[in-house]
Amino acid sequence: MSQQTHTPEELQRIYGQRFDAKSEYRQKIWNILARFFQRWIPLDGQLLDLGCGYGEFLHGISARKKWGMDLNPESRQRIPSDAELLAQDCSAPWPLADGALTTVFTSNFFEHLPDKETLGRTLDEIVRTLAPDGRLIAMGPNIAKVHGRYWDFWDHYLALSERSLCEALRNRGFEIEICHAGFLPYTMEGKKASPLWIVELYLRMPLLWRFLGEQFLVIAKKR
Repeated sequence: MSQQTHTPEELQRIYGQRFDAKSEYRQKIWNILARFFQRWIPLDGQLLDLGCGYGEFLHGISARKKWGMDLNPESRQRIPSDAELLAQDCSAPWPLADGALTTVFTSNFFEHLPDKETLGRTLDEIVRTLAPDGRLIAMGPNIAKVHGRYWDFWDHYLALSERSLCEALRNRGFEIEICHAGFLPYTMEGKKASPLWIVELYLRMPLLWRFLGEQFLVIAKKR
């Protein structure tokens, strides 16, 4: 997360209060999501999870080389042993070579950036470090769907829809392969946890996404 929004210590407090009590359930949900996304992530590729948090996606996904990027100090203890943490501002230059990555994955992260200038610099680093035909997979709350509830979280700053993100990516030479205005519900962690079989069934029924999905899903290929 960008240094311009919260200090690492504040991030640790925010996410500890928000997620620690549900960490076991969250990992099970992310294992299901990782199986869903594996089709777009080569087993022999190089993956970066941008805004990796506690590393739930990195624990569930397979790739030859894995990085996570986050400023939360807790990330270092939480990500899997086969992943490397880049603890830095995402809008600063990344310590990766041009074309080093096959895939950049990010979930519920861009909304935490302070402004579109910061997002633009981050997207430029994604472009630089992705190999030709490399993919960006991005999920996040859709302001067009959640409206005022977008601001229910203290650390939400930048409002995006699937259309605004796709336009930013096209302007940087990406080809949009998949764009869903609605994919997952705004939160998968209500007061009553959904049974895991319902989550798996939901992912296999795209028709439901149109009615229940409030997070966008954008998959774009670098050209």
